[in-house]
Amino acid sequence: MEGTFRLLIVTGMSGAGKTQVMQALEDMGFFCVDNLPPVLIPKFSNLCRQASDRINQVALVVDIRGGQFFESLSDALASLKEMQVPYEIVFMDATDETLIRRYKESRRSHPLAPDGRITVGLKKERKILDSIRPFVDYIIDTTNMKTSQLKAYLRQKFSQLEEKKQGIAVSVVSFGFKYGIPLDADMVWDVRFLPNPYYNPEFRHKTGRVPQVNEYINSFEVTEQFLSTMFSTMDFLLPNYEKEGKSQFVVAVGCTGGMHRSVAMAEALYNHVQTLGYRATIEHRDMFKNNVEEDCNPREVTAPKSNNSAGLSLDRRIQMIHMSGFRWLTPGLKLKRWLVVFGLGMLLVIIGVA
Repeated sequence: MEGTFRLLIVTGMSGAGKTQVMQALEDMGFFCVDNLPPVLIPKFSNLCRQASDRINQVALVVDIRGGQFFESLSDALASLKEMQVPYEIVFMDATDETLIRRYKESRRSHPLAPDGRITVGLKKERKILDSIRPFVDYIIDTTNMKTSQLKAYLRQKFSQLEEKKQGIAVSVVSFGFKYGIPLDADMVWDVRFLPNPYYNPEFRHKTGRVPQVNEYINSFEVTEQFLSTMFSTMDFLLPNYEKEGKSQFVVAVGCTGGMHRSVAMAEALYNHVQTLGYRATIEHRDMFKNNVEEDCNPREVTAPKSNNSAGLSLDRRIQMIHMSGFRWLTPGLKLKRWLVVFGLGMLLVIIGVA
């Protein structure tokens, strides 16, 4: 429903799961604002409608944290009707026993009873929220609901994204262990057991994306066995993680330097994930930290030849530097550049003295 403005107003009991709802809606493409004073809702909605080409799905959290401002919610809803702004109200609820347990687990005090008992605050809050219930479109009781079930319910009710944009997004990252494991990786594959092209002088300065190097790595039976194992593992994990409500999954593939084996295996995994229909991205984090003389990016569009390198991709420009006389300026050559600078400085001093 692209181009249709949709406004969700999320309210309800404190501790019932409004934060989880906002996080899930944000993953679904909603523009989310937490704890917006109700008096600002009409103006904010009008601004979003004016930018409907960029913001057409908005979710606002309005609750008793707004203090006396919350009392103006009824007036704000009336203004939205006058402005003919369509809206839906989502009311989050749970039993008092569940809310009390959640408050005790988080060691937080209730906003309406900061110095008193939680039960007193809940009683006051329910009385205030009774005025909103007649306008509610959806009541979500999270008493016995897991986070994954809540996300699934929200996707079913409010998702307006195209089918191909839904589901888990997979990020594939190749890296070198000598530069450290990616901190955000959900899974790490260590491929240092595969035959290393580095020891072949012909392949040493070529990346795992160069066809000859890629073919060399894939020519071994152990590589075929590994790819089969990795693919079957991902085939099993991804739909189950998606079912659990996970929106992003980072897979890291590492070898010693992050230039040959990890690059080739990451490319194979990226292509496999795409054939499964998932959104996928790929990054070769450490590839150009090595002494690269030749690379072949399968996703790079070849531009017409020109003396001007401004239109070249970053990967290609780095590659040109590696292949030029300024190759020593790039990292990964184990050349102590500060010694070179020191030597040049001393040479200038000697010339000056002479």
